[in-house]
Amino acid sequence: MHISESRLAALEMALTTAGVDLYLQPMADEFQGEYTPECAARLPYLTGFTGSAGMGAFWSKPHGARRHTLFADGRYTLQAAKQVSGHIAVVNSGEVTLAQWLELQEGPITLGFDPWLVTQSQLEGWQKATASFPITWKPLTPNPVDAIWAERPAAPSGEVQLHPESLAGSPYHEKYQPLLQQLAYHHADVLLLTLPDGINWLLNIRGSDIPYNPLLLAYLKLDKEGSATLYISGHTFSQSVSEYFSAHGVTVASVADLWSGQGALANKGEKLLIDPAVSAHGFWIMAEAQGITLTKIDDPTLLPKARKNAVELEGVRAAHARDGVALSRLLSWLDHQVGSGKLPDELEVVERLESVRKQANSYREPSFATIAGSGPNGAIVHYRADEASNRRLRKGELFLLDSGGQYPDGTTDVTRTVAIGEPTPAMKEHYTRVLKGHIALAMVRFPAGTSGQQLDALARQYLWQAGLDYDHGTGHGVGAYLCVHEGPARIAKKGNPVPLEAGMILSNEPGYYAEGKYGIRIENLVAVVIVGSTHQGKDLLGFETLTLAPIDTRVVDIAMLTSDERNWLNAYHQRVYKAHEASLDDRDKEWLANATRAI
Repeated sequence: MHISESRLAALEMALTTAGVDLYLQPMADEFQGEYTPECAARLPYLTGFTGSAGMGAFWSKPHGARRHTLFADGRYTLQAAKQVSGHIAVVNSGEVTLAQWLELQEGPITLGFDPWLVTQSQLEGWQKATASFPITWKPLTPNPVDAIWAERPAAPSGEVQLHPESLAGSPYHEKYQPLLQQLAYHHADVLLLTLPDGINWLLNIRGSDIPYNPLLLAYLKLDKEGSATLYISGHTFSQSVSEYFSAHGVTVASVADLWSGQGALANKGEKLLIDPAVSAHGFWIMAEAQGITLTKIDDPTLLPKARKNAVELEGVRAAHARDGVALSRLLSWLDHQVGSGKLPDELEVVERLESVRKQANSYREPSFATIAGSGPNGAIVHYRADEASNRRLRKGELFLLDSGGQYPDGTTDVTRTVAIGEPTPAMKEHYTRVLKGHIALAMVRFPAGTSGQQLDALARQYLWQAGLDYDHGTGHGVGAYLCVHEGPARIAKKGNPVPLEAGMILSNEPGYYAEGKYGIRIENLVAVVIVGSTHQGKDLLGFETLTLAPIDTRVVDIAMLTSDERNWLNAYHQRVYKAHEASLDDRDKEWLANATRAI
């Protein structure tokens, strides 16, 4: 029996006991972040799916059309189909919503969910979309998966670390002043922050509770007098951290004290500000039971955290310079391996990249699991090589490498697609269309107030001309030694009207994926900068490219590029060479000079 099949059978029994027909298990924990600690990896435990986003719908008594189903977006549908048991159907969540899927199911249905793993906005959206369906929504606590997870890992209990002002650029007492203004504006008593990256940014602290992101998992209460309570469990504090908290009026309490004791979140009748888009429905259940009034606001740390200050931007530039040296060394090594006929496999490349990054003393860890996809594996957007899927690079194919690093002064994320041997004409055409879109976005100028949604088509236009597209966003926000995927701004076709502002860091990553053949993606990180003003006196904005790594010109059909596009690419490569020449040995320096020569 497949391991997930036995777990599904145990879950079915637990759901029957709980009196529900269907249960939703998202890829989420109580803190609603992208990455979860091992103890919260409930969806991978049930299905074997390891993508960063998804949701499972599990029946207590599956039969006929009632199949266990995994919803995954376009980045992960191919991966999910390979990873999950045949007892689980895979649905593209970008094509079929949960409500559309539920409409096809025979009712009535009692639908269970863990209220601490679903945000208030998610639940309200689902309930509104299914209001006419014969569905009864039933919160389940404790979580039914936990009941069958015999060897569930322990919760994280790492050390709380201070993030120095020399890197943060702004102290806590300056950052929380606008939050107090929010409390005064809403005549509220308490503000509750539930997103860990916002809390870590605000307090200038970091941790190691989850993979890839240097975060401490916690909640934070700020009252109208300016006192704060950090809710955290099982962590250790150095004397310097304790003194720092004491000096800034921050009290530490257990998460269990949220609703009782001296650390109680709020008193009966008090007004509490909370963001329903990022906070669990469980807070609404508990607040109602305690007689606490909840007022919905946007998390007030989102925008100021996204607008990097001058100190943070300088740190990010320095981190990208070091990271670019590592990637140049890796690509040089790869080319020399191919030239000598010693073609490595995907895992060898991942291991080699980690080793060259570690040569920088400031390197902490990857900012996400490295994607190293050769040939057809490159077409799986968020592919992750393992012993079962590991594939050796082959001549005549493309190799896609998407990776990033965490440094105390910045977070990096870069994708390069390189030719292994001679690329085909089709590869060169598709690659060049992706590159043209990348350059169009890199060169754009736009007035303040423009959103990423309005810019997204620039990156897709040359693919659209050939009837092609890609099934993921063009750009996501990136933190400063925080999360590699950060809100609130992004560059995508739909769903995000947040204007881009100076200081924001985003990715520029158009792509193309030929299933079963190859994948292409070219990704740099860019910072939004002021480049002038409009005739109306508004700021005119543009992008400063932060990433410094060569783009493989061997896959470029130069005849397809305009003179402006060639000039951009040549100027970019000149920057890359000047940034790295003093840090490379003779062999790698010679390789980089060749890789960045003008076309």
